[in-house]
Parts: sequence; structure tokens; C-alpha cells
Amino acid sequence: MSAVSWSVSVRDASGMPLSSDRADVPLRTASVGKVLLLLTVASQVGDGSLSVDEVLRRKPVDAVADSGLWWQLSVDELPMGDVARLVGSVSDNLATNVLLRKVGLEAVAGTAAYLGLERTALHDKVRDVRGPGDAATLSTGTAEELSLLMLRLASGTAMGAEADSLVRQWLSANVDLSMVGAAFVERLGMDPLAHLEGPVRFFNKTGTDAGVRADVGAASLGDRTVAWAAIANWSTENEALMAEAMAGMRRIGQEIVDLLSP
Repeated sequence: MSAVSWSVSVRDASGMPLSSDRADVPLRTASVGKVLLLLTVASQVGDGSLSVDEVLRRKPVDAVADSGLWWQLSVDELPMGDVARLVGSVSDNLATNVLLRKVGLEAVAGTAAYLGLERTALHDKVRDVRGPGDAATLSTGTAEELSLLMLRLASGTAMGAEADSLVRQWLSANVDLSMVGAAFVERLGMDPLAHLEGPVRFFNKTGTDAGVRADVGAASLGDRTVAWAAIANWSTENEALMAEAMAGMRRIGQEIVDLLSP
């Protein structure tokens, strides 16, 4: 029996489940919860309360290491749209914290409630170290809820056509195709850095942490669309299980490509 805990859901354009494994089990999803932040920002841009051109400034309170580019850049200010692009493309932790400080965690929770998400949430900002008074993990979710959210995002029925289009643009720049997305590059020849145009239209968000790998997204080829959420958790005392989790992610990607292919 595998020591990796999985929550997996794959759906067609109608919402019909095509593949499922413990889809209703909530697991840690690492950076996947940033999708809720992007949806919140895009929704407020859509209703006019925010502008993608508003300049945001990074502050010491936002500082965090690991994934992203902004912490390596010399510029302290960026337009909000570019800050969101950093989150969508490289899961930028610093950019995440700047956006979260702008809109607030309560607004993100309101987005999750509006979407009807009961076991999927962004719990906190990104931290280098989580203390006893902090949320235990950045985000959690179930594959069932996340695959439905990806399908709604693909069809423009999550936060509205304009907001969803913005989020798809931000996520279509994601450079992490190490999991489900690997099959799209290997078998369909998808450009790993250009996913919104061309025969395959693809967007996804991944999450990576100690004992966590997650990949959620949607892809269309011709008149077929498939949405997915694949989450793997394992004990941090056995990081050797990461190879098993990654292999499982790539198998799921292969199955999705088979579903999309004529």
C-alpha cells in the first residue's frame, strides 16, 4: 500500500467525472491556494475597485524566500497586473504577499464562499517559518472542489467572464510543467512557455512544499476540454516518496492527454 495520500479528480466539459480517487478528501495544496487570491484580485479589477495599472510597492513585511523572481529584482514597485503575472507564472511568494496585503485574507475567504468552496481555502500569507500562532499550512483543498473550480474558470463561470479571462491569462504563463503538464509537452508538443494560444489551450497552477505536490488546471484541444486537480501528500519524514508522487502526477497527465486526443 502506498504511503502517498492522493486526492484526484478529472472532469470533462460538462462536469462529468472521468477519473476520481478520494476526490472529497482535503489535503495540503501548498501554492494552489494562490488561485483564490488571483480570482479575488481579478474580480475587484472587474468591478472597478482595483486597477491593473495601480502601482504596488514591496515592503519588508512582505519579504519571503523560495519561489519567485521579484525578490531577485532591483525594482521595488510594479503595476498590480504585473504582480499578479508573477504569481501566475512563477508562483512568486513575495508578489503573493504584496497582493494579499492589498486585498486582505478576508476578501479571499469571501471569494471562496462565493464560489461555494467548503474545504478549499488560502489560510495565510507565505512565511519562511510557521510559528505556533500561524496557520499550519498555506492552503488546503479537495480535488473535487478544485477540479470544478478549474472547469468554471475555463468556461468563464467562476467570477465572471472578464475576471476569469484575466486569471486564465496569468495562469497560462505558468512555467511549472513538471507534473501533469509534462505530458502536454512530451506528447502534444505544447510550447512550455506559451499555453494560451495554439492547438492546445492550457492553464494550470501547481503547489510544491515538503510532503506536497499539487497540480490543478484545464486544457482544451479542438472541441474537447478536460479539467483536473491532482494532490499528493506524504510524510516529510520520508521525502523519498516524492519520486512516487511525481511519477503519479505524470501518469495522470498522460491519461488527460489520452482523453483530449481524437
